[in-house]
Amino acid sequence: MALPIVRAMQIAGSTRLFMILGDPVVQVKAPALFNPLFARHGVDAVLVPVQVPSAQVQGYVRQAFAARNLGGLLLTIPHKTPVFRMLERCDRLGTVAQSVNAVRLGADGQLEGGLFDGIGFVKGLHRFGIPVRGARTMVVGVGGAGAAIAASLADEGAAEIALVDLDPAACEGFAQRLRATWPATVSIHGDADPTGFDLVVNATPLGLRPDDPLPFDPARLDRGAAVVDILMKDHPTPLLRACAAQGVRAWPGLEMMIQQAPDYLDFFGLHTLAEVLRHDDDEVRAALQAAVPA
Repeated sequence: MALPIVRAMQIAGSTRLFMILGDPVVQVKAPALFNPLFARHGVDAVLVPVQVPSAQVQGYVRQAFAARNLGGLLLTIPHKTPVFRMLERCDRLGTVAQSVNAVRLGADGQLEGGLFDGIGFVKGLHRFGIPVRGARTMVVGVGGAGAAIAASLADEGAAEIALVDLDPAACEGFAQRLRATWPATVSIHGDADPTGFDLVVNATPLGLRPDDPLPFDPARLDRGAAVVDILMKDHPTPLLRACAAQGVRAWPGLEMMIQQAPDYLDFFGLHTLAEVLRHDDDEVRAALQAAVPA
């Protein structure tokens, strides 16, 4: 599908400002995704990356919302959990995961948070044709993205969720919140043996560097199991290549961000653009694939 030409972005005194906070921010893809959409659809807004050290992020967030033209904040590593702790309100998924990737100022002046990684992930599973309800699932890596994915899998009706992390004790509080909120069987593992699971998710950074080991052994996957690697790469990661060699169905992580884009826009009040993208996500897909290195 041919996309309309993007006119040059015009920033004026009326422009609504959004920021994505992280440390570092050189890797963030959201500006390359959202800014062309704003320009193409005539939305007077801009999203810019801002590098803020962890020790200063809570103070920065409070001061940032003193700007009357700030539409909201997106959050990436390592700020998703520290900023959650300062919110007055948060959606259910963010509360269980104790992590957020979007913050806005409510009409009453209170900070509100939302968590969309897991929502986008589950929508991606629907697109791939991977069933979740009643599935036995394993999430390898229980950082911000992994916790979001696990919470959304539970919300979607997964029967079992195995959490794998280098620090199993650190997962216990999260596991207890999952059990208290949904009926899924939740277990914690120190090693990633994928045997017996219908869906296995890599939510670790393993695969970003050439010398990284695989997060788990694809040879131990059950016949018919599915794998999703959420690394933001527009080419097969080492795990996806290894799964292909074993004849295992495996999908990349770009779909997670594509599918959650409308939810971000709705959260920030950009409902018309959100609805356009829900009906046709070709623009989001093209922009994100162009932003992600092969």
